Amino acid sequence: MRGSDSATTDIKPLSAGGVANAAAQDAFCSGTTCLISIIYDQSGQGNHLTQAPPGGAATGPEANGYDYLASAIGAPVTLNGQKAYGVFISPQAGYRNDSPRGTATGDNPEGIYAVLDGTHYNNGCCFDYGNAETSNQDTGNGHMETIFFGDRTAHGYGAGSGPWVLADLENGLYTSGGDNGIGSNPSNPSITYRFVTAIVKGNSGNQWAIRGGNAKSGSLSTYYSGVRPTPDYNPMNKEGAIVLGVGGDNSNKGQGTFYEGVMTTGYPSDATEDSVQANIVAAGYAAGSLQSGTEISVGSTVSFRATTAPCCATKYITHVDADVELQVVSSSSTVALQRSASWIVHVGLGNSACLSFESVDSPGSFIRHSRNTLHVNANDGSTLFAQDATFCSQEALGLTGTNALRSWSYPARYWRHYGGVLYIASNGGPNAFDAKTTFNDDVSFAVSVGFQS
Repeated sequence: MRGSDSATTDIKPLSAGGVANAAAQDAFCSGTTCLISIIYDQSGQGNHLTQAPPGGAATGPEANGYDYLASAIGAPVTLNGQKAYGVFISPQAGYRNDSPRGTATGDNPEGIYAVLDGTHYNNGCCFDYGNAETSNQDTGNGHMETIFFGDRTAHGYGAGSGPWVLADLENGLYTSGGDNGIGSNPSNPSITYRFVTAIVKGNSGNQWAIRGGNAKSGSLSTYYSGVRPTPDYNPMNKEGAIVLGVGGDNSNKGQGTFYEGVMTTGYPSDATEDSVQANIVAAGYAAGSLQSGTEISVGSTVSFRATTAPCCATKYITHVDADVELQVVSSSSTVALQRSASWIVHVGLGNSACLSFESVDSPGSFIRHSRNTLHVNANDGSTLFAQDATFCSQEALGLTGTNALRSWSYPARYWRHYGGVLYIASNGGPNAFDAKTTFNDDVSFAVSVGFQS
């Protein structure tokens, strides 16, 4: 769905069973922003995924309590050199189908696999893909069966510090069985792969398994195969809805990236899954470029001038203490003001493919977002700070030759000035500072050599 006019288009495979047509997407979205409004089912059952509605655990930030839609450009990859895009799920984003056809219900067997980004995760609940409740409510243990990916340790977890491939079976993330499912399973390793194949499968009659492996090479390993965690999960009471990025009750604090996945009826054999893994490896997954347009060089010192006319074309991004705001700055301004408008460019703290910006006059402090507002804060060394302080530069949406700065962790959101204050804003989102009027101009900045270094 295109931000400029809310028009939509279907992005189809280049050939039957092939890679999606990224060039068609790029052309459709050129000069504006795009969101993924529908993820089409390829099975013929018509089980398409759309924007997740509110549920018992959480109401989303969009109209009528719906969750965010994902940016269409947040997860670029190549498959054997052909460009494609995955689905980058930020907290409060998600997709769902509560009325599917042909999915497993009750204690009937099923298999689930997904290819995920092994570096994009958190400990929030819940970045899930799989079978969930049809009511968006927690209807009890065993009413879900999904893949979960993250480093959450609330119930069962794996070796090391994570992330792990776990199973969300409702009211518990599990990695083993017959022992209440609580605590560590040393056979379930922390994932260190950029691309990970994740598998959860459940048979009728008190049997389930977790498997995983490197989506770029090698074979699958079985992390657990055996009985269900507790008698509460035998028999299962699966309801058959499909979720991506959220829990069964719309728990929407997780994050992760989804590239492909399948839910089957029936309990796949290990040999079948091994064949799927071989096909995934043969697809040749590789990370795509997160940046475009005029390069902002790491190690340089830069200043950012707004380009919205007539209000702001002489104003630069500055900070006053922790607040990031626009001010008029020139070569005749005080040194203190010039220093507050100057930023040292670093490799992204949260992703080395993007950038972070350190304040010249407050060494060790970086521009970061918090609650959609930009701040300058001291780096506390946390993963959250690193992600909040990482931004990807792209071709301007407004004036030619300028740059737009996109949040890495919320890629539908861009640096935007609104009322003199800097936000991360989405084009037409639910907040006042998301307004579509002058959006392209407000997110486009002229990057120059810093006033001070």
